[in-house]
Amino acid sequence: MEKRYFTIGMAGHIDHGKTSLTKALTNVDTDRLKEEKERQISIELGFAPLYEDQEIQISVIDVPGHERFIRQMIAGVAGIDLVVLVVAADEGVMPQTKEHLDILKFLGVKNGIIAISKIDRVDEEFIELVKDDILGELTGTVFEDSPFVLVDSLSKKGIHEIKELIIKTLKNQEMRDAKGAFRLPIDQVFTVKGQGTVVRGTVYEGTVEEGQVVKIMPKGLEVRARQIQVHHHPAQKAYAGQRAAINLSNVSKEELERGDVLVSSEHFIVTKTIDVAIRFVEDLDHIVKQRMPIKLHIGTSEVMGRIVFFDRNEIKEENGEILCQLRLEEEILTKRGDRFILRRPSPQETIGGGWVIDPRANKYRFGNETIEELEKKKVGSPKERLMAALMEAKSLTLNELIKRTALDETTLSDYLADPEFVLYNSKEYTHTLLINSIEEDIFDQLQDFHQIHSMKAGINKAELLQSLQKRFPKSLLDFVVENAIINGVFKRKEQFVSLAAFVPHVPKSWAKRTDNLLDDLKEDGLKVRYLKDYFSAAGIPDSIENDLRRFLEDQNLLVQLDDQFAYHGDVFTGAVEKLQNETGAEFDVGVAKDVLDLSRKYMIPFLERLDAKGLTKRVENKRVWKK
Repeated sequence: MEKRYFTIGMAGHIDHGKTSLTKALTNVDTDRLKEEKERQISIELGFAPLYEDQEIQISVIDVPGHERFIRQMIAGVAGIDLVVLVVAADEGVMPQTKEHLDILKFLGVKNGIIAISKIDRVDEEFIELVKDDILGELTGTVFEDSPFVLVDSLSKKGIHEIKELIIKTLKNQEMRDAKGAFRLPIDQVFTVKGQGTVVRGTVYEGTVEEGQVVKIMPKGLEVRARQIQVHHHPAQKAYAGQRAAINLSNVSKEELERGDVLVSSEHFIVTKTIDVAIRFVEDLDHIVKQRMPIKLHIGTSEVMGRIVFFDRNEIKEENGEILCQLRLEEEILTKRGDRFILRRPSPQETIGGGWVIDPRANKYRFGNETIEELEKKKVGSPKERLMAALMEAKSLTLNELIKRTALDETTLSDYLADPEFVLYNSKEYTHTLLINSIEEDIFDQLQDFHQIHSMKAGINKAELLQSLQKRFPKSLLDFVVENAIINGVFKRKEQFVSLAAFVPHVPKSWAKRTDNLLDDLKEDGLKVRYLKDYFSAAGIPDSIENDLRRFLEDQNLLVQLDDQFAYHGDVFTGAVEKLQNETGAEFDVGVAKDVLDLSRKYMIPFLERLDAKGLTKRVENKRVWKK
């Protein structure tokens, strides 16, 4: 089973015990800043590892509860898979509790656990009142059926129970898309002495590995992931759902900021105008007016802009989902389906949230015609739904496509008849864009390999596809390789894959010395020195000796007798022909020694090599030539 990675969030009103609960669960104090210690509140996001086994890894984000720090809270909760809503038993539901509930709803966080904290401060009767208070607030929300756990972080009551509940809940939950293009919204930028610039964030989707070239968007800076850490431990890769710190090359701390996004693909869109579907909070304190300034929180970005309605000029109260547009002052990176929060800049308050319908928005006229177009966009055309399903899953059967797109078989079949959709394995569909992308990745990988290992026939197919299997199904990768071989892009020799035009060769820097080695070997005929001596005499270093030996054997320029001796290919071939011509259908060691004038130290390895090559077969004390 593939390991899964999740991040949970602690949310709730200031001083309701989120940080204490995190510490009780993880033994990590997430209040790191001096100011946080002095004021006993969380200002920045705090992170800690909660649990890990062979199947699952869980991290915790402790998000600030104070109203002034709401932007950090949004940045943290935007990347979580489950929320623990912490409500203090001695205070109950408070203003920030309600605001956090709204934010969680708008961000689409559906999994929740309600932790009633500080239970040792009140009696059981009061706890029941707090429960009723919370249930009243949760009615009609996605959290109304969430389980309750009573906890006290100081006495450790309920800590084991809530931890077990978190683990059980997430083990039954699907993880984020680890096979898509890598995306990490940056929430912290800092420097480490001797290492340089480091960014930290939650991996929204995809994977990143050490040494990989990635981009900082929307700035367009190309960087390399020099080192990766997950909870202060070095890691070769970081996966969707993990908290990761990545040491970047070729960029300074001053060039980056919270809100930038680390990506591996050019397919993500940078934009300043987005079509959106928004729901507003139920109790708006102030009217939301046409073209009113708003502050958009999306991922870890915080951008000023204006809201543009096409069927009204103001919102006085919550009125269902509204289709409209956000025009921003700065570029953001986003894609369809991304969740966001809207805040009023002054007076500061959360006014709503929703999801991105189209990041490539245009300017439209006011009126119902525009709303009708946005409704179509919201649902998505049949082809858009088909494309979205394949781009996410990479390959799907017809039945899987029917389920994912909600399209009937006839409609799907009409679209799938287009050559851009490819059926392989007689049952799975994919898209030519994905096939071309995979083929380009493999081509680049082979090209790099050939430059470094010019004497090797190619890369073992299993090794070649290993790095891609986190992003694409193995069946699709196998198809792409076989298809490229048929089309003359790649070729295969046994289990090794190479570029079709590639011919193994000795690097120019060693070509002359290799020729000298072969000349010396050929001149010595059948009575050779140790093979190691020829390499030393030619000045060929140990670092390339093994690769050069295998290359020369593959090219039939060298025939290894045993670990010590080898013949030049022409000398070996000549000796075999002479022995065949001067013996009958069978011969023994003595006859062979007379024919080739060889001592036993050469003769025995020579005859065993004949057996290994299938030229002869040993029968008792004789050799029989094979026809």
